[in-house]
Amino acid sequence: MNEASRRSAEEEEEEVIFQPNTPEFFANPHLQYRALRLREPVYAVPDSNSWLVTRYDNVVHILKDGRFGKRLDSSGKPKEIEEDIKPAVELLDLFMLFRDPPDHTRLRGLVSKAFTPRMIDTLVPRIQAVTNELLEELAEREEAELVAQFAFPLPVIVIAEMLGVPAQDRQKFKDWSNLLARLIDYQAPRKLFVEGSQVVLEITEYLKSIIAERRLNPQNDLISGLIRAEENDQKLTENELIASCVLLLVAGHETTVNLIANGVYTLLTHPEQLRLLQDRRELLSGAIEEVLRYESPIQMTSRLALTDVTIGGRTISRGQEVLPVIGAANRDPEIFADPDRFDITRQPNLHLAFAAGIHYCLGAALARAEGQVAIGSLLRKFPRLTLADQEIVWREMVVFRSLSQLKVSLSR
Repeated sequence: MNEASRRSAEEEEEEVIFQPNTPEFFANPHLQYRALRLREPVYAVPDSNSWLVTRYDNVVHILKDGRFGKRLDSSGKPKEIEEDIKPAVELLDLFMLFRDPPDHTRLRGLVSKAFTPRMIDTLVPRIQAVTNELLEELAEREEAELVAQFAFPLPVIVIAEMLGVPAQDRQKFKDWSNLLARLIDYQAPRKLFVEGSQVVLEITEYLKSIIAERRLNPQNDLISGLIRAEENDQKLTENELIASCVLLLVAGHETTVNLIANGVYTLLTHPEQLRLLQDRRELLSGAIEEVLRYESPIQMTSRLALTDVTIGGRTISRGQEVLPVIGAANRDPEIFADPDRFDITRQPNLHLAFAAGIHYCLGAALARAEGQVAIGSLLRKFPRLTLADQEIVWREMVVFRSLSQLKVSLSR
């Protein structure tokens, strides 16, 4: 039996299973994704009202099809929410990430006016300066833990400065962001919403004071820009303004931390690709795109079927949840040749790390810029960077793909 036939036989024998909250899944979700993609690409999750979708073409279809949205039309009285989780639920409800047109169109249009490519271009020198500062601190050490000492602080500093948050309050933002990101993970438990609601009350009061000050004394920052943003004489309400700032904090921070840490780890575990990048620095942008495909910072998203829809021969009923698995689609062999191979020269690379359709990531350009500056500068500063002896532990999250820590040797 040749190699291709042997692999095919092994894949046919793979059990179709989805057990996300297990050590095996957190260590390598791609084994389960591959079995699902091969055997049940539209998979009814047992004991739930949800479907997993793992093939690239189907994922793109769902992300772009207006028959899938974020919420069902409702009438009558609003759904009652228990008081101890109400702040968190109501804040998430205002995220444009969880809105459909026309609300989504209005919110995105307003936010994008203050989040333009020109603003990203002006940020690059500051991203580089912050990166240099963090690397100088690392240079005094023989070993470093890159998640806490590099990947985590860089995007927090950048997004905090964009919003106009004082430097002394960045630690608060780090702590808030870390918890709020867990609220949008797969099947987040109720107790997390209780804890998250206390954080929401804190961050709401904090942002209200900054907003009030910016209304009196506008600055050259994102909050001032959001206050000024207008489209068809519509402005963001204060609650929408707060929700938009929190979403930018969580989305702009969590995913970029993952991109940087996943990128460094993947390069260090693929030394031939690392050497290629060190020899050919012009491949850096392609390396970032391949990291986004290979270890996507966001592994899945969600939609609701707004009507009965047939996908991949399976009928999804109105009101059922659909989970397009971006991490699985990004390794679909129908789209990507030898998809489990990390290849920084891969062309084309039509990954879905930033989703597609109307919810395509607004901060994609910023994430790419931070990833290129951070990883490129790290490798230039420490050309002999290697992994330190450690057990690699991935955070116990399903939606996000992120390392708990990443210890490296900095010998130059």
